[in-house]
Amino acid sequence: MPTDLILVLDLPDRTETERLLDRIGSSVAWVKIGLQLFTRYGPSIVEDIARRGYKVFLDLKLHDIPNTVARAVESLNELPISMLTIHTTGGSEMMRWALKAQEGGNPDLLLLGVTVLTSTDRNGLEETGVAAAPVDQVLRLARLAIDAGMKGLVCSPLELSILRARLGPGIALVTPGIRPVGADLNEQKRVMTPVDAMRAGASHIVVGRPILRAADPAEAATAIQAELGNCP
Repeated sequence: MPTDLILVLDLPDRTETERLLDRIGSSVAWVKIGLQLFTRYGPSIVEDIARRGYKVFLDLKLHDIPNTVARAVESLNELPISMLTIHTTGGSEMMRWALKAQEGGNPDLLLLGVTVLTSTDRNGLEETGVAAAPVDQVLRLARLAIDAGMKGLVCSPLELSILRARLGPGIALVTPGIRPVGADLNEQKRVMTPVDAMRAGASHIVVGRPILRAADPAEAATAIQAELGNCP
């Protein structure tokens, strides 16, 4: 199974984003737009980036009552996005409503269930009343999502192997917390190198600062693609 590289566009404004994409060019096929850009610019930033030929992963981590999440998915169905995140902690009913809204309006869109954030360790879970270890909580939420009909998950690289073994090849496993050898960890606590994540079963790896902060972002992205055996 090939592993795709997704570049995180965690940048403060449209100008910096456009400058970066001018430099990145075709060294990546996928980009991730998160709350920072989407909150500031809304759907127009998605449309502008998609027009450049990139596949867009819109990472909004929707989490609300089932009807509200379903209506939010419906409002996003016309955007040129290929993946969209919702929180699995919203429960199975919320996920089923979201899937019904997606299937009715954009059948090619892949909804991804976010399990446990890569910035959350056991202490972070305990603060919110979850006594389980991160891996056990991820497995519980993953099973809830799959049973609800989800076809993709977001997980840390440390849960990749066990999820791939239990879920088989048909489920997309999208993995943030990727740091090339020698890169700073920043706030991430559960991390892995690109090659190790690929070997563990990631369908997509999500990389931000190691590319964004590189002297030559295109060269940094191309180096990761080469590690993955991809031809940008």
